[in-house]
Parts: sequence; C-alpha cells; structure tokens
Amino acid sequence: MNVSKPRAKVDLHAGLVVASFGRRYRIELADSSLVECSTRGKRSDIACGDRVTIQHSGDNSGVIESILPRATLLFRSDAYKQKLIAANVTQVVIVVAAVPSFYDDLINRCLAACEHGGIKPLIVLNKSDLAQSAAAWDVLAAYRALGYRVIRVCAKQDVAPLIPLLENQTSVLVGQSGMGKSTLVNRLVPGAASRVAESSIALDSGKHTTTGVLLHHINAGSALIDSPGLQVFGLHHVSLEDTAHAFIEFRPWLGLCRFRDCAHRVEPGCAIDAACRDGRISTSRLASYRTLIAEALRAKSQRY
Repeated sequence: MNVSKPRAKVDLHAGLVVASFGRRYRIELADSSLVECSTRGKRSDIACGDRVTIQHSGDNSGVIESILPRATLLFRSDAYKQKLIAANVTQVVIVVAAVPSFYDDLINRCLAACEHGGIKPLIVLNKSDLAQSAAAWDVLAAYRALGYRVIRVCAKQDVAPLIPLLENQTSVLVGQSGMGKSTLVNRLVPGAASRVAESSIALDSGKHTTTGVLLHHINAGSALIDSPGLQVFGLHHVSLEDTAHAFIEFRPWLGLCRFRDCAHRVEPGCAIDAACRDGRISTSRLASYRTLIAEALRAKSQRY
C-alpha cells in the first residue's frame, strides 16, 4: 500500500509591497528587511501598498502567496484591461504645474476616481515660482470652490505647506509627466534617489522618470508612493450612475431629470444640463463627464 507523505508545512511571512516593477515586487517584512518576490504564474493583480503573505526562500527572494484584504485601491482602466496604481492609500495627491501645462480633464478623472474609491484627494500646484503659475492658480479656483483642498508649493525651494498634509497618511502622487513628482519625493524623503528629468518646454511634455511604483516611508506613521507619469486615466470600471455621482457638484440635481435613465448627455429635461446653463456647474467639468460617458458607451457597444 502506497502511503503519501504529508506535505511539508510552509512558513508564510506577512509583508508590505514597497515597490512594483511589472511582475516583480519588493516586499518589506516586519523586521524592515526587504525581499525580492515574484508571483505564481502570470498573476499581476498586486499593487504597491498591498499587504501580502510570502513564502520566503533561503536567500533574498520569495514568492507572493496571497493578498490581504484592502482598505482602498486606486486604479485606472480602459476597455480591455485595468492598471493598478496603489493599494491601501488614504490620500491621492494630484500634482500639477503650469509648465508643462496640465489637463483639466485629467484632474477631473483623478477626482472622480477618488470619489468612487473613497479616497480623499489633494491638488498640489508645483513650480509656484514660475510666472505662469498665477494663471494656473486661477484655473484651480474652480476646484477650491467645490471644496477640494488645493495648495501650491515649489519643490525645489519649499515644500513646507505640503508636509503637515502628509502626516499619518499613506499618500500616492499622481499626475502627468514633468509635473515634478520625483522632485517632491526627493525633498520630502531625503535619500529616495528618485531620478528627475528636465521638462521639455519645446514639446510641452515631460519625460517618464519613474518606471515602477515605489513606496517611501516619511516617518513611522506616514508613507508616500511615487507613481509613473500618466497622460490618460480611464474609468471604464465605473458605472454610468456612479460616474455622475463622482462629480460632487452634480449630486443636488441627480434624480431631478425628466427621464429616470437620463445620462446627462443630450436628453431633454436634463437637470444637470440646466444647472450648467445657469452657471452652477462648470462647462469643463460637464464636458469631462460627457467624455467619460461617451468612452463607456463606445466600449459597451464594441463588446456586443
């Protein structure tokens, strides 16, 4: 009679994902040691900031076995796939600058993702020393009027206004390339050694300097996650109803349209459209919403 040998017990270690590069991850264990880990198979649903269990090899390597329950997850999606940005964050810091110029639509999408994901946003106008920043600050007045926190700093000179807002938070920096996110990290976390590239004014764009997602400890209770620059922020995972609710100034008029299934695009008797005509909703915010809805409807039609 063949008797199968009992499977050897595998010791698992809990850790924090402090860096992600494709399907390679760096895990910080309870004793602060770092372990380079891979995943089993082609699994790629792990984000920087995740708490995981790993099987630790004898050397400085291991395999991620499971993801512990998340409090939050920030990600973007298109019609075909999702792109994880960071997990278990309490705050999204949207970094913008006057040079290279930022896109209102990208800010609106980031804010909608925050509202949908239950994460508080903070808008930071960097490079406040530039002459063009005065006009950029005026543009951001629309977000201040909505109640969003908006501050201005100059990463190369003074980041003091930002420091207290990061205390006891796990924050993730997001924004277009060239906004100065890596410079902010280098000032806030000495020794982070994030590479900084000069913006190309001629092309009005920045260079991608962060290829992975990295978590830095500011102090015992505060962490800062640096993510690659982005140009698009798809929200295909958000329903039409939830997208409308994610635009906070829409909420007083939701449910007041002539038709219950109003998508607030071209339907007659739309309360959102009427509020925009009355100046209570900005045309740029409504345009961003309608672009998101058009993308979602287009993707839906392609699936069927």
